[in-house]
Amino acid sequence: MTQHFIVIGNPIAHSKSPDIHADFAKQVGLDIRYARQYCPDNQDSFIAVVEAFFAGGGVGANVTVPFKQMAYELCEQRGGLSQHAQVAGAVNTLMQKEGHLYGDNTDGQGLVNHIQQLGWQLDTAKVAIIGAGGAARGVILPLIQAGISQLTLANRTLDKATTLLQQLRQADTQIANAKTQVCAINELTGHFDVIINATSIGLSGEKLPLQNSLTCVYAYDMMYGRELPFLQHFAKQDSQISDGYGMLIGQAALSFELWTGQQPTTAAAAFMD
Repeated sequence: MTQHFIVIGNPIAHSKSPDIHADFAKQVGLDIRYARQYCPDNQDSFIAVVEAFFAGGGVGANVTVPFKQMAYELCEQRGGLSQHAQVAGAVNTLMQKEGHLYGDNTDGQGLVNHIQQLGWQLDTAKVAIIGAGGAARGVILPLIQAGISQLTLANRTLDKATTLLQQLRQADTQIANAKTQVCAINELTGHFDVIINATSIGLSGEKLPLQNSLTCVYAYDMMYGRELPFLQHFAKQDSQISDGYGMLIGQAALSFELWTGQQPTTAAAAFMD
C-alpha cells in the first residue's frame, strides 16, 4: 500500500524533500508518495491543509517556512509536542499519534547528526552560534545534549539574543544548567571549536560583521545551495567548513524514521546530483 507524505511551505517549488524521501523509501523498500504542498500564508489555510491531509489518510507531513510556528501552535492546542518542539517553539514534522496530532522538531538533531557524521568533535566543544531567530532556537538544546562545554549566542541585536537565551533557560533545565553567554556579533572574538551561522544573511550576499580575531577549527553554515560568504571567510583561515545540505538530509531522515520506523542511510554525497 502506498503511504502518502507532504511538505507544506510557501514558497515550496524549490524543496528537495521529495527527492530525499524517495531515496530513503528506495533504501528500505517502502512504497511512498511524497509531494510538495503550497499553502497561502495564513493560519486558516494552514489548518485546512493539515486537516485535509490527515483526514485523507496521510501518514506524515513536513513543515517549512513560514509555517513552523503555526504548526507548533496547532499541536499545542489540539495534540502533543516532543521535548525538542516544545523548547524550539516550532514544529517541522507532523504525524498522528494515538488519534491526535503530534509535532516534533528534527532540525537541531539533524544538524548535530551531520556535524558528527563529518567527524567534528562536539563533546566538550566550545561553540558559538550567530543569529537569534528560529533556526538558532531549534539547535541549542540538541547541541547541549551532544555534550558541548560552552555556548556563546551572538546576534546583531543583543537584546534579542538575551531574550532568547532567557526563554530557553526557563523552558529546559539542561539549557539552564549549561554554560551560556550572549554578545553582539561584532564583539564575538577569540577561538572556538565550532562556529555556526544560523542567519540567512549569506543568501543575500551580505557579509556578517566578523572580527579578524575570531577563529575556529570548524565553521558550519545552516544555509546551502550557493557560495556563502561566512564559509569563504573561515576557509581563508584554514578552518574546516560545511554548508547545511547535510543538515537537511539529517532532519529528513529523523522525520522519515518517526513516520515509518525505518532508519535510512544519510551520507550527503549520495544525494548530490
